Amino acid sequence: MDLCIRKASFLKRFGAGLLDAILLCILATAVAFVLSYVFGYDSYSDELNAAYNEYELEYGVKFGITAEEFELLTEEEKSAYQAASDALNSDDELVYTYNMVVTLSILIVTLSLLASVILLEFVVPLILKNGQTVGKKVFALCLVRSDCVKVSTFQLFVRSVFGKFTIELMVPIYILIMLIFGATGLAGLLIVFALLIAEIVIISATQSNSLIHDLIASTAVVDMSLQRIFNSSEELLEYKNKLHAERVANSDY
Repeated sequence: MDLCIRKASFLKRFGAGLLDAILLCILATAVAFVLSYVFGYDSYSDELNAAYNEYELEYGVKFGITAEEFELLTEEEKSAYQAASDALNSDDELVYTYNMVVTLSILIVTLSLLASVILLEFVVPLILKNGQTVGKKVFALCLVRSDCVKVSTFQLFVRSVFGKFTIELMVPIYILIMLIFGATGLAGLLIVFALLIAEIVIISATQSNSLIHDLIASTAVVDMSLQRIFNSSEELLEYKNKLHAERVANSDY
């Protein structure tokens, strides 16, 4: 019985996850603010917006409209919009500014989230032990290997950086950024939808109700007050041998 995964209740996991998500957003926002200042993002953004406003006034158009809104324009308005777009695309300095805004947006979001995930999901659990984030500590949860042994540093790294950051955060966020800048459409939304379906299937199919980050790291979130945690594989093997010896001793054969 002690070798079973004592999976945490949904309410505890939800509460811990929500608290960790709030802390992650606060920290990532603070880091992004600093990086924006360091990389001079605001100056590029202000320059781009000023250029857009200038071309809109010159050609009497409004950028950022949807395909449906474009179709409702008169032929004259469509011609003016196309002329304004051609003028924008032929402005090398403006194209450079636009590319800088896109590049810096991706860079700032990536670095701020990476720094936040490493701190809150990797460094803090190493300090608190047993893979506990702040949220897990508050709700008395912890991480174990799928065989009930203490989670390793390598597993924590895989879980946080490859699982949470790369797959569960950056894939949908990168697609969202591309949607904002018009670089993707239905294909991007389908990828996000497929990722969501995969999460639902995995959490429903696994015994410990794991998510992708736990699946690839072979970890499980458990209730610390109920879970027996072994310090090493050797300790686990010793305990299994002890159980086997007890069963043999109590057997009638």
